[in-house]
Amino acid sequence: MDLIYASRYLRVTADPLMEGIDVRNVQERLKELGYYTGEITSIYDRETAEAVANFQRDMGLLADGVVGPNTWNAIGLSAESLEYFDSQYSITVLLDTKQLILKEDNNTIKTYNVAVGKPSTPTPIGNWRIIQKTENPGGPFGARWMRLNVPWGGYGIHGTNDPLSIGKAVSHGCIRLTNEDVIELYNIVPLGTEVIILGTASTGRLLYVGIERGPDVQSVQSILNRAGYYNGFIDGIYGEGTRNAVIAFQRDYGLVADGIVGPNTYEALAKVEATLNNSSQP
Repeated sequence: MDLIYASRYLRVTADPLMEGIDVRNVQERLKELGYYTGEITSIYDRETAEAVANFQRDMGLLADGVVGPNTWNAIGLSAESLEYFDSQYSITVLLDTKQLILKEDNNTIKTYNVAVGKPSTPTPIGNWRIIQKTENPGGPFGARWMRLNVPWGGYGIHGTNDPLSIGKAVSHGCIRLTNEDVIELYNIVPLGTEVIILGTASTGRLLYVGIERGPDVQSVQSILNRAGYYNGFIDGIYGEGTRNAVIAFQRDYGLVADGIVGPNTYEALAKVEATLNNSSQP
């Protein structure tokens, strides 16, 4: 099934009413957001249009009850709706070489240089989808923003106000392009486009009792403190108190509870930190 969102405008029409998977996804998403309380019928009726209008009003959009591109972008996509996408485009991000490859029907059509996450805030490896697109977010997000459906933080592909950062591992986990490149990419790929992020998860040194103090230990202590596991001094010293907090954290997150901060624990801590921050940093 090849379904490109925003390819049609959803509105209340004369009999018969508009019906389809895209209508169902609007109803499901607005129900998630608390705007729609009716049955999921896949039919664009007046109750659905009223829910859309209320959402549009709150988002500062024209409250006309019509779902066009701007409303699609503001609503975003629910997890359930992603399975219906089969776009001819896909994106592969190679963290090790800091490149973004745009493909059409598995044929490479362009390669972009990008900036990726630094070791302390790595770009999430995995298979994701673009669930939201925003023009001119400004500041460090540059000219365009495309959010990914990473469940533990606000990760995306975006432009930048620091073009010299391209080609480096310096971001908070997002993928940066120059503004010129991100505008070009934004205009090509639709919502739902698959984004495959490949590479080696980069973390810091192993942390355990007996190592020298350092800012990496201090960062772990800070996260554990905010998450309720550590109540000692945030002093960068990996003592027994820090070790015990790490063990409790590891046990709760299904990790080997050995008190050593290695790649898996770093990854779990990064996810928790992103959730604590409700991170939208680029």
